[in-house]
Amino acid sequence: MNKVFFPLIVLASLLCGNSRFTTIYIHDKPFLVEIADTPEKQSRGLMFRRQLKDDCGMLFIFADDEIRSFWMKNTLIALDIIFLNREQQVIDMVAAAPPCRADPCPSYTSKFPARYVLEIKGGMAEKMKIEIGEKIFMAVD
Repeated sequence: MNKVFFPLIVLASLLCGNSRFTTIYIHDKPFLVEIADTPEKQSRGLMFRRQLKDDCGMLFIFADDEIRSFWMKNTLIALDIIFLNREQQVIDMVAAAPPCRADPCPSYTSKFPARYVLEIKGGMAEKMKIEIGEKIFMAVD
């Protein structure tokens, strides 16, 4: 591991959490995202986080393309929920989904089958002018 990359891993861990992570690119802007690729990580998501940096997020990776449904239970910050197909193209979005403070919490369901779901700080999708059909560049296993 090169000497420059190691501090970036440590910094990402501090800013974005302690999970496995990767870098994705939205309009050439890098985002350090935690990987949620197990049922446990996917179930917990970004619950209980009090803050999220503008260039951090969480990437949910699924084995197949399905209609995906997310909710904001126990999530303390607004999130943009971006649904992506297997080609990593944006197929649907929920802008600034608010935290759920009381049951029942609403669900946010993709209009089309998604392979990946990206959660970033609420308002970033609008700020970055993310559009349906555009590609998010990522290296995923």
